[in-house]
Amino acid sequence: MAKDTAAPADDTVLTVCPELTDHELNALFEASWPEHQPTSFAPVLSHSLAWVAAHRGNQLVGFVNLATDGGAHAFVLDTTVRPDARRRGLGVRLVRAGAEEARARGARWLHVDYEPRLEGFYQRCGFRPTAAGLLRL
Repeated sequence: MAKDTAAPADDTVLTVCPELTDHELNALFEASWPEHQPTSFAPVLSHSLAWVAAHRGNQLVGFVNLATDGGAHAFVLDTTVRPDARRRGLGVRLVRAGAEEARARGARWLHVDYEPRLEGFYQRCGFRPTAAGLLRL
C-alpha cells in the first residue's frame, strides 16, 4: 500500500511503494544513468522489501529500492535522482525515508554499497563506512 510522506517547501512528494510503470522507471534511469538499457522492473520490485518514489507533479524524479534477505537485513539499491533535481537533498530524503520504511517492516540492519565518490552522500544519509567484500559475477 502506498504511503505519502511529508513534502518540504518544494513540490516534491515522496511515496512508499506506489505503483510505477516500466515506462516511468526507464525514463528516470535513462535520464540519470547514460548506460541504462530499458528493462522490466516488475521482477525486481516483486522481491523488494519496499521502494520510495519522488514525484514532482506527474514526473518521477527520484527512486530508491530496498531489497531484503527476508530477515533482519535490508539493502539500499538503485538510489536515483534526475540530474535536474540533484543537489537539493532529495537523494538523502529518499534514502532516509527508505530506512524508516525498512525499520517499520522489521529490518534491523540497512546495508549499502557505493563508490568512494559517494561516501559523503551516504554519510549524510546516516551510514558509516565498514569493511565489506565484493565479488563481481
